[in-house]
Amino acid sequence: MKISIEMLAGQAGLIALKEQDGWRVATAHGIAPAFLSYLTPLLAEENVRELDVRELNRMLKELTYTASMGLLNGTALPLATHGQVIGVIFIFRSYPDLFTQNDRLLLQSFADQAAIAVYNARLYGQVSYEKQRLDALLDSAADGILILNADHTIERSNISFEKLFGEPRDQLVGKGHSEIIRWVREPQGKTLEEAEAGGWPLTPNATLYVEGDLERPLPPSLPVGVTYAPLLSADGKLRNIIASVRDITHFRTADEIKSTFISIVSHELRTPVALIKGYASTLRRDDAKWDKATISDSLAVIEEEADRLSRMIDDLLDASRLQAGGMSLNRADVSLESLAHRVAERFASQSKKHNIITDFSEKFPVILADETRIEQVIVNLVSNALKYAPEGEIRISGRSRPEQVIVCVSDEGPGIEAKDLPHIFDRFYRSTKAVKNTKGAGLGLYLARAIIEAHGGRIWADPKPDSGARICFSLPR
Repeated sequence: MKISIEMLAGQAGLIALKEQDGWRVATAHGIAPAFLSYLTPLLAEENVRELDVRELNRMLKELTYTASMGLLNGTALPLATHGQVIGVIFIFRSYPDLFTQNDRLLLQSFADQAAIAVYNARLYGQVSYEKQRLDALLDSAADGILILNADHTIERSNISFEKLFGEPRDQLVGKGHSEIIRWVREPQGKTLEEAEAGGWPLTPNATLYVEGDLERPLPPSLPVGVTYAPLLSADGKLRNIIASVRDITHFRTADEIKSTFISIVSHELRTPVALIKGYASTLRRDDAKWDKATISDSLAVIEEEADRLSRMIDDLLDASRLQAGGMSLNRADVSLESLAHRVAERFASQSKKHNIITDFSEKFPVILADETRIEQVIVNLVSNALKYAPEGEIRISGRSRPEQVIVCVSDEGPGIEAKDLPHIFDRFYRSTKAVKNTKGAGLGLYLARAIIEAHGGRIWADPKPDSGARICFSLPR
């Protein structure tokens, strides 16, 4: 700016650039900042578009009169490049000599260079902004992203892929796709290499999807789904491939739960239905005469299996309600000690091999809870103890603490194996022993945990293999 002013024997000047919301003074020389606002009329759109020197000098005289700026005449040229006016340059003199045509030609060369410099700076700024935006988009994506060159080398990746894969992303740059995306076993769908061998991509929208277990630097492997999208040049050549890598652990778990549900429920429902049908068909036989004892025993089995079927359906409905958004509680004052006595008496008549006792501390407090739901939990725990402990003592104990009460149900059975402890409260989970020796859908402890947690409490199992199982829950006072 200063050089151009000196070349034209001027005393002041400014360069204004066109922005989206109007004109902005980018630089000024020889003009006090306080006077810049007085030059705003020069930057009116119609004045810049026409750049009439006579009109410019007339406005300068008015400004000199109103603001005492001392600028008597001036000249101006547009900064234009690629067919667009991106700015304007003004040179002012404080003496009356007008600018000549040679002065304007000299200024034009400077204006052309300035226009190119401004255009390049803006282009660089735009590219820099787009890069920052791309970085932000990549790093905010939940899925892992790999950007591959046409030769399958990795150009860049995002934070999500770094976390998913377990290796710093700067160490991935330059490596081949096949070095990183390695499958533990044959994946579902065509791999990138197989697809390209078959002519992929034929169009810019030809995405590719493959699913499998991704081998990682450190075990375990991770189930992922990878979507590949091609980026083609104007002449149709492959420039880049965007690989979106998604962790599908939850989807696979959901599929496994669905398969387990179908398997368990179909088996568990079939057994009572078969027994009910078998005994009912036997009793209806016209060619047999049954005594009262046989009829009573048969009806007892039918009733027992119908009750079992009803409980299983109730459990399935409860599990469905939980998945749909939780369960409602009808809270009232509950005496856990009385509730435990009632459950113990109910089960005492069902087994002569077990001794069910209750052991609660003195003055055990009454708590605010849903009595029906808490009874469901205790019944489930005692029922499990009866199933898994062939004989011995089953103890329902309660202890009071300042902020909570703790209730435990313990037995003298084989206990819970360490490998089963993290999963016994999972939906449909049944240990190997349970599958072999007992009936059930694997929902009891899952529902128990949901009920206790809905009350603001906690439920857990003590690791005591070979010395009996003990499951406890806490509830706030």
